[in-house]
Amino acid sequence: MAAATNSTLLKLKLKIRSPLFASALSSSRSSDSLSNQHLFSTTTFRYADADADSSSDSKATADPNPYVVHPSADVHSNAIIGDGVSIGPFCTIGSSAKLGKGCRLYPGSHVFGNTEIGDHCLLMPGAVVGDHLPGRTVLGRNNVIGHHAVIGVKCQDLKYKIGDECFLHIGDNNEIREHTSIHRSSKPSDKTVIGDNNLIMGSCHIAHDCNIGNNNIFSNNTLLAGHVVVEDYIHTAGAIVVHQFCHIGSFSFVGGGSVVSQDVPNYTMVAGERAELRGLNLEGLRRHGFTATEKRRWLNGIDSKIIEALASTHLSARAIFILLYAKVEQVGIYALCGCIGIQEDKLCFEERITKVEEDKELCKVPSVCTMIQSLRDSFAQNRRGICKFRYFSGS
Repeated sequence: MAAATNSTLLKLKLKIRSPLFASALSSSRSSDSLSNQHLFSTTTFRYADADADSSSDSKATADPNPYVVHPSADVHSNAIIGDGVSIGPFCTIGSSAKLGKGCRLYPGSHVFGNTEIGDHCLLMPGAVVGDHLPGRTVLGRNNVIGHHAVIGVKCQDLKYKIGDECFLHIGDNNEIREHTSIHRSSKPSDKTVIGDNNLIMGSCHIAHDCNIGNNNIFSNNTLLAGHVVVEDYIHTAGAIVVHQFCHIGSFSFVGGGSVVSQDVPNYTMVAGERAELRGLNLEGLRRHGFTATEKRRWLNGIDSKIIEALASTHLSARAIFILLYAKVEQVGIYALCGCIGIQEDKLCFEERITKVEEDKELCKVPSVCTMIQSLRDSFAQNRRGICKFRYFSGS
């Protein structure tokens, strides 16, 4: 009796559930078909253009590439949305936001304030770009903002005055990974700037008024305090800290766990709890094409004939490094100093730089001139000097 009753109840449940399951399956298939193009189940809206007048409404309505928005997303009617944009569930787009063509916002990502995002950018789940503050946040093309990254928000500087405009400008082709924070400037006269083609790994922090160049690699937990300048082709290992107002020169390398409290000259390596100069970043130079055969034009305005001198770049740069920093007791120093015609061993730092500048043959090498200028700049007014030297390493 009990078995018969259970069998009857089971058949009744299946009879009720079958139409519901079929309907859900059909909905799922249609949603999957749409998500292949736009990642989400979406509702279609017409393309909006801030400069379009009423006469263009009919053309906009007939646009063949409208953007698509999930029904649960909150998109302000004044936001400017480009063609082919996909906005996922529970996203927020503010009234002053502008999204370029082909952008994709994954679920739970948000764009606030006066924020402009270039074409084909990608915001991963939880990413936040912009803030409801006076000023502006601008992202270029082809940028990736990682999971729960926070970009273009109020700086953590007590000198910031509520109501002041503050700015952040990010270039093209940057990958900013998960849990990274990048802040706007602290005052209207400054701007936080990030160039092009940078890889900023997870949990990094770039504070107010920093100026980051191009083609840099920041490993996880790279932390930059305010007003730090990072030039081009720099590689940081993990868990490093850079003091306010420091400058990191091009083609340099910062070892893992370093605390950088003074400037890092071009082409050098630093490491240590208080970062010290360890030598030339020869491996980094090699990887970036510092050879005569490749004839890399790595400085703007340098004639191609001068690039021929790069055949001696490593020797010359090594010689200048030892000349400026090393102790005379080190093996081989007399030979290296002899190559550039300097035998004095008790000169002050300024005199050593001057001696190098007097060597015409050595100063034909562009990298040497750039390195000397980098050193001189570090001792200018309001600069922090350079990291101390302990011993020479062959990279």
